[in-house]
Amino acid sequence: MPPVEIACDESGSEGENLLGGETDVFAHAGVRLTPEEAEACLREIRARIGSPAEEYKANHLLRAKHRPVLEWLLAPDGPLAGRGHVHLTDKTFFAVRAAVTLLADEGTEELARTLHRTGPVAFGAARWNFFLAAFTSVLRLNPRRGVTTSPEEFFALVAELAQSGGEAGEILARFRDGEDRVAAYRARLATDPGFVPVLDPLVPAVIHTVRHWSAEATPVELVHDEQLALTAERVLQLKSTLGPRLAGVRFVDSRTDARVQMADFLAGVARRIASDKLNTRGDARLTGLLEPFVDEGSVWGSGRFRR
Repeated sequence: MPPVEIACDESGSEGENLLGGETDVFAHAGVRLTPEEAEACLREIRARIGSPAEEYKANHLLRAKHRPVLEWLLAPDGPLAGRGHVHLTDKTFFAVRAAVTLLADEGTEELARTLHRTGPVAFGAARWNFFLAAFTSVLRLNPRRGVTTSPEEFFALVAELAQSGGEAGEILARFRDGEDRVAAYRARLATDPGFVPVLDPLVPAVIHTVRHWSAEATPVELVHDEQLALTAERVLQLKSTLGPRLAGVRFVDSRTDARVQMADFLAGVARRIASDKLNTRGDARLTGLLEPFVDEGSVWGSGRFRR
């Protein structure tokens, strides 16, 4: 069976900088359009918006005066209906889940959700945010900004917070024996170029994208916007993980491929709509229009994004 080409792009990518960055949501979108269909869609968007800009981005669609164009794009009878898919990541919950997965014996999704819910209440928002920043710091060999914490300092903090009791304290108490795991993780990160950092949401999102489009045993070839994080070694790792589902990955400049530009639109508007929902200022109409596009496996702290 010949592979189907899925054009992809992302929005909110800051690598392993999950906290304190410019964005709190990461979105990875894939669209199944022919080049001709994508070109026609871009022409229609240009005609409806009427801006003289040479290159349109998602922020054009997100302006209040262009709300009808955005609703048309996401509508059940719009050009992306059944042809678009987006995987969302709540970056803070992604960090909490990474901590539970790496440090807790028999860490589970339920345990991560419990810690995500109870941590800010048990320790206070400032102390909780410092703890998460310390965790992300200790897993990075060369932190570029924010909190810089050694493994020794991090586990001293874990021991201190674990004394607080309650559900959050009990979960952190399970982290105290994680020194060897952190050491092994850092050693592999330093020596294995194909190793995927647990703090980078891109590769897991790509895996979900491929699994979505290959659900009927159709192999997928990704046509992806140029992305430095998807190194040759990591592409090989993706192929190993996905097997025959992934036929290949080809990188293009988004300015030269209308399909990738459409994926860029979908990723950008999805990230903004999801961020507004995450921060309790969501637009019910736009959230409802976005829901059919959202992957059921999106990493969302308050449960599934979709109703």
